[in-house]
Amino acid sequence: MEDDDGGDERLFAAVRHFASSFRRIKSMTDDALQDFYDGSVLALSTSSSSDPHRLPVTLERDLRSLERHIHGLVDSNRLIWSDSAAASSFFLESVDDLLSLAADLGRQPGSAAANPLLDRADHLIRRCVLRLDEEFRSIVGPPQLIADRRDSAYFDGVGDDENIPVAIPVEAYDIVIDALPPGSVSDLKDIARRMVAAGFGRECVETYASFRRAFVEESIARLGLLPPPEGGYLTVPWEEMEDEIPRWAEAARMVFLILIPSEQRLCGRVFASVPPSYADLAFYVSCAPAAAEIVSFAAAVACGDHGPERLFGQLNLYETIRSLLPELDPLLSDGYSTELLGEVVAVHKALGASIRRIFLELENRIRRDPAKAAVPGGDVHPMTKYVMNYLAAACAKETLAEVMAEEAARSVVPLPVRVAWIADILLENLDVKSKLYRDPALCFVFLMNNVRYMIAKAEGSKEVASLLGEEWFRRMRTRVQQWAVEYQRAAWGNVLAALRVDRFVESPAATERAMRDKLGMFNSYLEEIWRTQGNWVAVNEELCGELRAAIAAVVLPAYGNLVERLRQAGDRRRMVAGRYLKYSVEEVEAKIYELFQGARPRPQ
Repeated sequence: MEDDDGGDERLFAAVRHFASSFRRIKSMTDDALQDFYDGSVLALSTSSSSDPHRLPVTLERDLRSLERHIHGLVDSNRLIWSDSAAASSFFLESVDDLLSLAADLGRQPGSAAANPLLDRADHLIRRCVLRLDEEFRSIVGPPQLIADRRDSAYFDGVGDDENIPVAIPVEAYDIVIDALPPGSVSDLKDIARRMVAAGFGRECVETYASFRRAFVEESIARLGLLPPPEGGYLTVPWEEMEDEIPRWAEAARMVFLILIPSEQRLCGRVFASVPPSYADLAFYVSCAPAAAEIVSFAAAVACGDHGPERLFGQLNLYETIRSLLPELDPLLSDGYSTELLGEVVAVHKALGASIRRIFLELENRIRRDPAKAAVPGGDVHPMTKYVMNYLAAACAKETLAEVMAEEAARSVVPLPVRVAWIADILLENLDVKSKLYRDPALCFVFLMNNVRYMIAKAEGSKEVASLLGEEWFRRMRTRVQQWAVEYQRAAWGNVLAALRVDRFVESPAATERAMRDKLGMFNSYLEEIWRTQGNWVAVNEELCGELRAAIAAVVLPAYGNLVERLRQAGDRRRMVAGRYLKYSVEEVEAKIYELFQGARPRPQ
């Protein structure tokens, strides 16, 4: 094996672990929220009126005024942002003033009077934050989607039972989803700024992400993908996975080129007034679980067995991820998302390693294909058909050469060498199978049929023909010619021996006996050939015609010569000829051209 077995096994183990436990990403997002801490409270509200040297009496008066204004707002049954722009603006200004006041209280130089005031300010801040969180929730969800594209088409609209858009297939990916109106984004930005300034940035992110995660997961669910079973995709039968691959490829493009970039853009706008770590965390918590679930499907495919039938599905996934990686690299570059990007890269590498192993498994299957029963009539063996059709389909994929030459391979075996190896292994296997025939002549017919089929299939695929090269075709045609000579010698040698007429004994009785024996052997050999070779086949009309013409070229002149010499002989020889000469030259020729009746177009 040319690949680094140890390295591949470690890679497969890592990807298999991800495929079986991608749900850990969901718990990791919760852990990220729990561990998130930004010690720097922004001085967002310290306006020019802020004065750390204000007297406690002034601070208390300002606090009473803020309490009076703010209590009326936070105790209202109406949503502030649904009331009026003036109400929301006034509330935000009050929060700014309260935060500024709390900052001044915190900087009072050891004032005992400031401590009770600070407790009252902190209590009021918490009430404001609770109200801000409530207002934030009302704005961020449920989403109203606006698709920004030339044809404005991405979603079916709103579902019948839930206020969530439904994704539809697209032909281009120059789409940006604005899931919230610009005014709502601006309001969320204002609220987030105050919540972070109040020291409740984690709670703000958590509220935001809970709604956006639901939107992302529901949008992906509407794509109609197979949901992962309890045990993960590794437990799903290959047939179901294979049917899912085309849908997955399209869904992955929509998710990673439209949905998730739009979510990242939205996070950046909502948390634009606070340190970038908040937007990064909000994006990660919102999108990472759903994205990990998408990637886990490809991971499960990469970690399955390496049967040749899995090649085309894996190539599809490999090509899809390869096309996405340039977009994912900047998309998942923040400190939280880099692990997910690493998983995607690992899955891509695992798919490449699996594709290379598939070709190794193909070689092993050809080697191990048992020589059980001979194919009737020396016809093309099913293994030959399978391998050559497989190569034609596989080599038509341009990506295959790239995968075979991937730098991850320890000792790269180029695709032309790999294909030539497979052809050689197939020839070795066919040689073993040819020994199943008791008749040596049929053994050569079998070999000719199979190699001519290989030549025809290789010529019919420009990719396979290019990979094998002219030298391979020359060698194969030479071998067919050699087998044709061997067939002729094995099948017709006795017939030709019986036709030799250069020696006749002079005595009439001996001559009659010799002619009788010679003609008897000729008739017997000829009839045996009709009987045994009547069901033999040739792979196509071209080979059939070549074999018939070669036989006729050596048999008919010799037989015609014998018949002519008998006609020119004396009366006794003509009498013997008339008694034992059963077939005319024309009849023998007709019999020759009845051989290989199986040589007609058959399903390939």
